[in-house]
Amino acid sequence: MRTPVPLKRGDKVAIISLSSGMLGEKFAAHEVEIGIRRLRAFGLEPVFTKHALSGVEFICKHPEARAADLKDAFLDPSIKGVITAIGGIDSFRTLPFLMEDPELIRAVQEQPKLFLGYSDTTNSHLMFHRLGLQTFYGQAFITDLAELAEDMLPYSKEQFESLFSPYHGRKITPSEYWYEERESFSAEFIGKPPVSHREQHGFELLQGSPVFRGELLGGCIDSMGDMLLSDVRGFMEAFLKQHPDQANAYPSPEVFDTQGEIVRKYGIFPTKEEWQGKILFAETSELRISPEQLRTYLEAFRAEGVFSAVSGMIVGKPIDECFYEEYKKVWTETVDDPELPILYNVNFGHGAPRAILPYGAEAVVNADKQEIVLL
Repeated sequence: MRTPVPLKRGDKVAIISLSSGMLGEKFAAHEVEIGIRRLRAFGLEPVFTKHALSGVEFICKHPEARAADLKDAFLDPSIKGVITAIGGIDSFRTLPFLMEDPELIRAVQEQPKLFLGYSDTTNSHLMFHRLGLQTFYGQAFITDLAELAEDMLPYSKEQFESLFSPYHGRKITPSEYWYEERESFSAEFIGKPPVSHREQHGFELLQGSPVFRGELLGGCIDSMGDMLLSDVRGFMEAFLKQHPDQANAYPSPEVFDTQGEIVRKYGIFPTKEEWQGKILFAETSELRISPEQLRTYLEAFRAEGVFSAVSGMIVGKPIDECFYEEYKKVWTETVDDPELPILYNVNFGHGAPRAILPYGAEAVVNADKQEIVLL
């Protein structure tokens, strides 16, 4: 696996909209300004890809433009890193344009760059994993760099700073605080911190040995689950019925009939053999899926042989601690192997603050010491 060079002051980083196009909407203009200022404070120079600010409707209708932006970023030798704007739901639509482009594939393999994102960006991470590039799961431009408070959340800021040096030896430990998702991201909340709570649980070992190790592989449960299920259209129809105001932000439900075919064609979801000995990291999204939906997703994982192959799992803190106890029961019951270690309530993914997990990094988990060490 090709490992990108850590960032350094003076580097240009591309900001890209691979999923949702909200970065280009007027209501997000203040977040764009904040994110630019924060990146420059780190000594980085943000460069927005050609279509990054084109808005929700354009980005939704043109997956080929999103793919072209990613290709351009990798072909540009002055760009040293790529940071996704935010997640979404249909980045899988970019995969055919990327996986069938030999120039892009060659650039990825010959000019490895740091790639950072989470949520629906899981599709892109697993694509890069298939192409042999190490990427980083955990933060995005809008949600982290453009945090409305006076500064980035301290834990998240420290994690972002870790991208400026090799990750070897870095320890991930529980955050002292966790934060509720904001009800509004409007400009009137600039400078106001999100509601915070002192962490009461720490990393929780649900079962298995407190010490386990393996290479990190995973992403957002919702995104990976949708790769495996046959009726994603039904899920989208239900979602849009609940959120009719967001219809322009997402493609029509029938588009999702092709997701499984695309994922299988390009081998995006790892095989059972590729999961062997890995640590599965997984977390639930801001959609706050029901425990029943989580069970459906995890049953699909089990059918793929994931749980019988991995050496252990680390599970992200649910956003706002929604279904906190219920999810724990679903995990242990669905895995159906009390010997398989499951570390729960880890600070990465949709629940703020967010750690950054390097794909393919060898990690040693020690629940007793409350740490994950990257080797």
